[in-house]
Amino acid sequence: MQINKYLLAAFSSFFIWGFFSLAIKPLHEYPSLDILFYRVFCATTLLLVINLFFRKEKIITDWQMFQSLDVKQKRQTFLLTVLGGFLLVTNWFLFMYCVNHVSVKSASFAYLICPIITTILAFFILKEKLNRWQWLAVVLFVLSCGLLSYGHVSELLYSLIIATTFALYLISQRKNNSFDRFVVLTIQLSIASFVLFPFYPFYKGDTPSSLVFWSLMGLIVVLFTIIPLFLNLFALKGIASSTVGVLMYTNPLINFFLALLYFKETVTFLQIIAYVLIMLAILLFNNAVFKKQKKSL
Repeated sequence: MQINKYLLAAFSSFFIWGFFSLAIKPLHEYPSLDILFYRVFCATTLLLVINLFFRKEKIITDWQMFQSLDVKQKRQTFLLTVLGGFLLVTNWFLFMYCVNHVSVKSASFAYLICPIITTILAFFILKEKLNRWQWLAVVLFVLSCGLLSYGHVSELLYSLIIATTFALYLISQRKNNSFDRFVVLTIQLSIASFVLFPFYPFYKGDTPSSLVFWSLMGLIVVLFTIIPLFLNLFALKGIASSTVGVLMYTNPLINFFLALLYFKETVTFLQIIAYVLIMLAILLFNNAVFKKQKKSL
């Protein structure tokens, strides 16, 4: 019963994120940088309130752990935390820009291929090994990208950059996993807010006065940022990260079907073939995970 709760939490987080474009798309008239400013500032404020008032013991524990590290470990932790903040904010900005100014399906494709790109980068950066099924999945992935680039080079580039920034974020944080994830995220967004704030007076547009804007911004911060992050953290306490990785595909698949059925974006025959290859690559890539999960049932 307890494991079911963790699975439900993981699935719910990615299910919620799958509908993120519904909140972002109505804001297409506002500059993407403005949306980023308000999302980061508001999310940082909420996270600080949550941690300072409800999770003080976690902050104290993490601070004591940080103080016990040697100088080299402290420097590495600091650099990885700062790098993670920059990568996360860059990813958020590119995703919002892509949804509003490129296409929803290219944004969904980015997170569809993100787990594969993460593992490819981990192979080169962290020296993690790939089995033959995963290498075959990588070949199919490269082939699908070639098909998608035909006549849609800019869309593919946006997808690859979005996927790569999030993949680099995940890889960088694998070495920064000694501390509470929610505390680390709060620090990263606080750093991002500190960096973005000096640019805010010079690059912001007119301060939005629309009730629709602030209602959607509240929805983005609470429903599409804070709640899914809490659900993900809860899920990782009871199930393996590999299981969470498989459930991650819920997000881009929902995005893709919204692009087709709700936003009425067109898809060419070559794109359909490319997506079929990606789905096959996903199955091959997670072959070992699926077998492991089947045995555990």
